[in-house]
Amino acid sequence: MYHPTDVHIGRKMREKRVALGMSQAALAEQLGITFQQVQKYESGANRIGGSRLWDISRVLREQIGYFYEGLGEGKNASKSAEDTLPLSKQTLELARAINSIPEGSVKDEVMQLVKAFARIS
Repeated sequence: MYHPTDVHIGRKMREKRVALGMSQAALAEQLGITFQQVQKYESGANRIGGSRLWDISRVLREQIGYFYEGLGEGKNASKSAEDTLPLSKQTLELARAINSIPEGSVKDEVMQLVKAFARIS
């Protein structure tokens, strides 16, 4: 069983990597590790040491605190990280695409369209 904190940090790492449009292989190359090691970090199978988290935060252009955000807070406080579903790659890519649309009516219409499709299925 993986430690909930390691799962949470790995999930945040994956979300940020996908949001940046970066592959596991590209992240691994910049960190000097294998993509399999990135997979293990993202799943929580392997714990990320302090110096490695520092390196990851620099490559992903994020503060270290980002990886701990939401851990033991709010509505998920009573749930372990393993009980919450990870965001799919498609979900993260959709969010990144929608965020790249300038604020305004087009963005609002795209959101309405996505919500309409969600109600149909």
